[in-house]
Amino acid sequence: MPQVDTARFLKDLHELRQIGAYRTGVHRPTYSAEDMESRRWLMDRMAECGLEPMMDGIGNVIGRHPGPGPKLLVGSHIESQNQAGWLDGALGVVAGVALARAGLPVDVAAWADEEGHYGGFIGSRSFIGELPEEEIDRLANRYHGKTLREALREAGLEGLPRIQLEPGRHKGFLELHIEQGTQLESAGLRVGVVTGIVAIWQWKLVIEGMQDHAGGTTMAERRDAGLTAVRLLAMLDARMPFACGPRSTWTCGRISLEPGAASIIPGRAEVLFQFRDVDQAMLDRMEACLRACVQESNRRERCTTTLEAMSLSKPALCDDAIQAALAAAAEELAPGAWRHMPSGAGHDAQYLAKRMPAAMLFSPSIGGISHHWAEDTKDEDLALCVEVLAAGAARCLGANA
Repeated sequence: MPQVDTARFLKDLHELRQIGAYRTGVHRPTYSAEDMESRRWLMDRMAECGLEPMMDGIGNVIGRHPGPGPKLLVGSHIESQNQAGWLDGALGVVAGVALARAGLPVDVAAWADEEGHYGGFIGSRSFIGELPEEEIDRLANRYHGKTLREALREAGLEGLPRIQLEPGRHKGFLELHIEQGTQLESAGLRVGVVTGIVAIWQWKLVIEGMQDHAGGTTMAERRDAGLTAVRLLAMLDARMPFACGPRSTWTCGRISLEPGAASIIPGRAEVLFQFRDVDQAMLDRMEACLRACVQESNRRERCTTTLEAMSLSKPALCDDAIQAALAAAAEELAPGAWRHMPSGAGHDAQYLAKRMPAAMLFSPSIGGISHHWAEDTKDEDLALCVEVLAAGAARCLGANA
């Protein structure tokens, strides 16, 4: 059984928490000064435990194990959402360092911009060869509009090579992450072995009406894009439960009205809508429901809605053999206190799974809170999960566990 120094692991986690500290969480947006400081901090920790660290031209930090033979790749991300939690991503990266310190032959990675400040999973996608230069040219920050090229230049990354996956080097990828939900906590469990990672299907609905005066235009004459948007969303919320599975979710993340004044009937509405599931058949059914609702809205309403698919990712099932290794480790170290479960969030592991066997382990989230500075997990649960990860990794590598 690999001996993980859990005290040092927790010390590292809490030390990283101080970089970009915000209330009880962190604020480390991608390529910010705080983010880059955290990446340099990580490289120092990697070097201390015998890894060979480097940062590449997209901001990925990878510490390579110098020894011979196959390795496991372990990691996640260390940038954060704005004013968010201290464990989302960071847990998986620091866990990788803990496994390296315990003597396991692992490479450790912190992927850039998993949180999507500039694009979707651009670090892990770059590593597997799915981030072309043309996409880097057109990406910009979703909050303040700075281009990705400008951000890379300011961060000192411009012109650096991008690290690519070395075929045959890794037996698989492991990612430890907080659950970001309440399933473990509500069941009194301490470890989750992830079965699969949801696909996220993003849509834009554009509703075209007629901008007009809020007082001079009678209700019978109006083509109110805002009210059409509201009615369409209500229809979706009523009908989606008949199309989805038990762990499907759907969300309207943004409604924007033009021109956005209190005394003007909105002539245009733009809605961002997404749904998630780990089952391709469920995703297809939810898409059919969405399209049927748009068609019905266009039949009933004076405003016309057009539907545009923004991104349609694929569900990623976790590798059976690695799942089995993690489950055996969980039963040994936390008998009866673990479960198999799907991930309701997207993770870098779903992109690594395109090139190698991949799996994930979840720790409980207190209150299910994440993407908020109140995000937290008990230290004893964090320590247990890194021990389970190490024991599972040892099994995957063929070591005695």
